[in-house]
Amino acid sequence: MRKRVAIVGGGIAGLSAALKVRELAPPQTEIIVYEQSGVLGGKLRTGSLGGVTVERGAESFLMGAPSGGPSAAARLAARLGLSLAHPAGLPAAIASDDLSPLPPGTLMGIPRDSSETPSPAPLLGAGSDISVGDLVSSRLGPDVVDQLVDPLLGGVYAGQASGLSLAATIPALAAAARHEHTLAAAVRAAQAASKREPGAPVFGTVDGGMTRFVAALAAACGARISLGLPVRELLPATYGWRLMLGPVPATQTDDVHAVILAVPARAAARLLDGIDPAAAATVGVLDYASVALAGFALPPGTELPSLSGFLVPPSRGTLVKAATFVTSKWTHLAGPGGPVIVRASLGRYGEQARLQHDDRTLLATAHAELGDLIGTPLPPPAEAWVQRWGGGLPQYAPGHLDRVGAVRAALAGRPGLALAGAAYDGVGIPACVASGETAAETVCKILED
Repeated sequence: MRKRVAIVGGGIAGLSAALKVRELAPPQTEIIVYEQSGVLGGKLRTGSLGGVTVERGAESFLMGAPSGGPSAAARLAARLGLSLAHPAGLPAAIASDDLSPLPPGTLMGIPRDSSETPSPAPLLGAGSDISVGDLVSSRLGPDVVDQLVDPLLGGVYAGQASGLSLAATIPALAAAARHEHTLAAAVRAAQAASKREPGAPVFGTVDGGMTRFVAALAAACGARISLGLPVRELLPATYGWRLMLGPVPATQTDDVHAVILAVPARAAARLLDGIDPAAAATVGVLDYASVALAGFALPPGTELPSLSGFLVPPSRGTLVKAATFVTSKWTHLAGPGGPVIVRASLGRYGEQARLQHDDRTLLATAHAELGDLIGTPLPPPAEAWVQRWGGGLPQYAPGHLDRVGAVRAALAGRPGLALAGAAYDGVGIPACVASGETAAETVCKILED
């Protein structure tokens, strides 16, 4: 019988899974990607602003893996033949009282030198977890969390350090903390364990925009793409799984040998509920932060600080939590006489109400706050847009990795079913690519029978 695999979710994790299934599965395997939203790519979406290519979602990915060698995203981009661009190398700043350069040598804002009193036992017990904020505050005080750690973690997760798992967000530091007795020593040990090549570019983006990454993946995987048709229910079937598709009055079905769920946690929990209610409940615990991006095309020649951008401590109370000086950071986007592009990230976990305004209001607020944070008012933009990402960023509370491990252990007894994506394995593009590839390897084991 011809093998069939369904992938629910057409973001970077789902498409990476589709390509890996194509490579591993028996010849002629049929792959179907179901994407409810009507557009592939998830949080990878490229737009235009003032005639300049500007990302409306994730703008870059890490080039290196912590264990050494290229990251999963960099490897995949190379296999797809995509050319990459890298940042100009300008420093970033923290917008405390003014724009202060990020201190050198820190790990997610945590300094590698301090005058701590050593703890009698290692900072973190074997198999335990703690929030980043609780650990750093207990060792270095709350000011370090507010002024350094929260801005950096907020830039990635839109959450606060007090609610984010150390093991899930800074795994190298968690590993070091299990045998070190000061936080500074743990930071140094984590940095020493990194095998990234010195001098190599840290970040990269796809020349021409991240949407090219999505299109190249969709073409290479050879999957049948179904857009706009929701997967409403997942049930066991005679030789695999049955997907219930579309609205109740006109339900369609699709029987497949294997399924990869590459959707946000709540959607995955809903589909798992009829299969393993306990696993579904555990998946559904994961919460998300809503954010928005505001893009501004400022007049040519607008002067900005010589920075790639800045991060904002939560204590400033601004809606803007970070800003990127796009045409300064990515010089391949800056043409002679072209606009100056600034992109601001708005909103943190728990601040959904502050985003519940129309685009005009959000743009006015962001524009004014950017001027205040930079220290000089910005000129009116020639063009601007808002991109909303409701429930866009998962919040890994302490114990996240244990919960994910328990769910995957429970589903191991249900062959041909796997989970992938940012809900489980990390928010960065490399983590999502690797998660999709691992899920594909899991389900392909049953296709060999």
